[in-house]
Amino acid sequence: MVGVPALFRRLGLILLVIAAATTCLLLGWWQWGRFDSNSGTAQNLGYALQWPLFAGFVVYAFFRFLRLERQARVEEDGEPRPVATRTAAPTELPAGLLPERPAARVEEADRVVTEYNRQLAALHGRRLPSADDARRAG
Repeated sequence: MVGVPALFRRLGLILLVIAAATTCLLLGWWQWGRFDSNSGTAQNLGYALQWPLFAGFVVYAFFRFLRLERQARVEEDGEPRPVATRTAAPTELPAGLLPERPAARVEEADRVVTEYNRQLAALHGRRLPSADDARRAG
């Protein structure tokens, strides 16, 4: 049974939804009138079509709220939740599910670029690994 404060909240919510949907529809009607006037533009037509969508969203949100509230009440009563629950810990993907990544081929770098990179490494005081080092590491 719904208590008195909850009943007043519910009535207030219903009145708010009615007022918001009516306001949106009236704003759509007003924009349609602006579009029909001599100074009306395509922007007014867009608004005239947009406001009823807002009104529909208000009504949808109200019914969605009611459904979620009903589900919360059912959960409090101890009945099983109809929506599947998620596990807290992440799980690993099974081996072979994703395609294997292709192995990168180590090719001989251009002689000029290699020499330039060695000069830069020398300026910074460290040795740049050669192509032979990359092949041994890979």
